Amino acid sequence: MTRHRWSVRLPLAIAGVAAAAHALPAATSIGPLRTRAFPGLAGVGGDHTIAVTFDDGPDPATTALFLEELRELGWRATFFALGSMVRSSPSLAAEVASAGHDVALHGDEHRNLLFRGPVATARDLHRGFDAIGSAVGRAPQWFRPPYGVLTMDAALVARSLGMRTALWTAWGRDWRAEATPRSIVADVRRNLRPGGTVLLHDTSASGSWRATLRALRPIDELIREIGASPAPLSEHLARPSG
Repeated sequence: MTRHRWSVRLPLAIAGVAAAAHALPAATSIGPLRTRAFPGLAGVGGDHTIAVTFDDGPDPATTALFLEELRELGWRATFFALGSMVRSSPSLAAEVASAGHDVALHGDEHRNLLFRGPVATARDLHRGFDAIGSAVGRAPQWFRPPYGVLTMDAALVARSLGMRTALWTAWGRDWRAEATPRSIVADVRRNLRPGGTVLLHDTSASGSWRATLRALRPIDELIREIGASPAPLSEHLARPSG
């Protein structure tokens, strides 16, 4: 009887440990914990720069408008692109890169990786990685999981592909349908510090991207007020030489 109980319990225990290991990195989705305990993962970089990042594109209906606004502001930013969107608009992804912005990976599909197994996760990241490399002409250096929910599988696959994972220290909560330029600026201001990384979106199903676009100039003023300047992640989180 004892042997039978162990034959049942041991596989369950192993499965439980595996599930816990898979989900453990998801705790970094808690912003304050992430920034304090894992500053590199949170996107904390040089004190004189702020990395402004845009998720979920490239979208032919919206991204070009952001590129024009960034050009006028003199910003270079990081666009976390979805592989599926890049395959639909490869020339737009190439345009983002040619404008001096980083094109990074946000996954192939915008699905929560916490509910995907290792095979599906690997397939998703590899497919998005290849799509960006094909469109832009160089492999992405950065990865951000959809919803900011990192798993052990995703972290390992990203590392195997030569990518560093970067989340954020401040966000505009600009995916919400009720977001306004004022609310976006207020949300960014709440956690904006020199050396931080800001999350915004260059497209949104709710149409709130319009508010984000109008919030960029006030956000530029906030960044300048704290003595920083916008930079892509490739500069903001550049590893020191030596």
